[in-house]
Amino acid sequence: MARLHRLKVLDLSFNSFSGEVPSWFVFLHQLQFLSLRNNSFTGSLLSSFSNISKIETLDLAINSFDGQIPKEIGSVEYLRNLNLYGNNLIGSIPPSLTNASRLETLDLSRNLLQGNISEGIGNLHNLNFLSIQDNHLTGSIPFTIFNISKIKVLAFTKNSLSGDLPNGLCNDLTILKELYLSYNKLHGRMPTSLSNCSQLQMLSLSYNEFDGPIHSEIGKLSNLLELYLGYNHFTCEIPKEIRNLIKFEELLLEINSFSGSLPMEIFNISGLKNLDVIDMTQNQFSGSLPNCLGNITSLGEIHLGSNIWSSNIPPSLGNLKALVVLDLSSNNMVGSLPPEIGNLKAATLMDLSMNRFSNRIPREIGGLQNLVNLSLRNNKLQGSIPDSISNMVALEFLDLSQNNISGTIPMSLEKLQNLKYRKGERSPQQDDSLSTQKRERISYYELLQAADDLSESNLIGSGSFCSVYKGILNSGIFVAVKVFNLQQDEPSP
Repeated sequence: MARLHRLKVLDLSFNSFSGEVPSWFVFLHQLQFLSLRNNSFTGSLLSSFSNISKIETLDLAINSFDGQIPKEIGSVEYLRNLNLYGNNLIGSIPPSLTNASRLETLDLSRNLLQGNISEGIGNLHNLNFLSIQDNHLTGSIPFTIFNISKIKVLAFTKNSLSGDLPNGLCNDLTILKELYLSYNKLHGRMPTSLSNCSQLQMLSLSYNEFDGPIHSEIGKLSNLLELYLGYNHFTCEIPKEIRNLIKFEELLLEINSFSGSLPMEIFNISGLKNLDVIDMTQNQFSGSLPNCLGNITSLGEIHLGSNIWSSNIPPSLGNLKALVVLDLSSNNMVGSLPPEIGNLKAATLMDLSMNRFSNRIPREIGGLQNLVNLSLRNNKLQGSIPDSISNMVALEFLDLSQNNISGTIPMSLEKLQNLKYRKGERSPQQDDSLSTQKRERISYYELLQAADDLSESNLIGSGSFCSVYKGILNSGIFVAVKVFNLQQDEPSP
């Protein structure tokens, strides 16, 4: 093959090649496209790749290359696409790489790279895709990156980057479509200049240390599809201008310090026909759930637990035929469970625990034949358990404890062949163990063991944003384990 001096394209991707890269590649002087991705190549990257002077695309993704990125790579004059994703590369990003001025896509994600990102990266004026996710990078994000006017995707998720975002962010990034900054140590406030990114479709700032309010200018991002702000320190109310974001598919604000009621305008938008996930878990939202929430018929997951909601469940929620997960736990919700709840035929997980629901469990609940997990624990429910529960043939976990339910347990529950966990009465000892367990920090490995290594048999609900698995801890306590889909934050060119 070394004699193929006129060869321009060599694609060996998606095979089972192993060992080091053959040294004779350097004799293919006319090569313009080389892809070795998805193999098992090992060893260090050849500095002699720079001798292939006409190479435009070098794709070495998903192998086991180690060592450092050779500094000579920056001298490859015609290089437009460099993909080193998913290897074991170490050391820093060589400053010489910023000399590859024709680069259009650069993906260094999922390696072991360390150190700072060079200010010189702003010299790559032709760059439209930059991903350095899942490494060990530190320091601040160079402001020069935000001067690359052709950039469409910026992805720095899962590093240890710190500092503020520049206030001039997006002054020049008029065509930026995706910005991924999650899982870092960034802090400060969300720059108001983000509103200049009029083409932005994905904004992910979750798992950082951002604080302050969400500015009203966010309403100018009329093309935004997905907004991830969870696990920060954002405060104040949600601005009513968010109603302008009519193309939403996912709205995730969980574990912040948002307060107040939600602007009713959010749920009155007829354009929200694609919204799949709402997650506002563990904030300080209060007031009533809007009845018009049931108008967003595309919803697959609603996560509103651990807030201060104080209304009843809107009967209109029964319109959500695609709803898989409904979590309203740990609030101050009151009133009866509406019979319309039985219309949620697709639901697999329903957690209404730790509220103040009263009166009887509606017999219509028996219509939830796909429901795997039902928790009504710690409410003020009364009356007897309806016989219709026996129709919930998929039910595996049922918790009715800490209520005022009376009568006998229906014999018809014997029909529930999949039922593994049933809790319908309490004792002081049980209450103590539950409250103690709630305050303990449970390790990742214990959760993994409890859910049988996240096996398919333990899957009880899934959506585009996360999956939920059942599990039992060593102490005998039942848990539901939410596993976030991090691939949402990892774009590919």
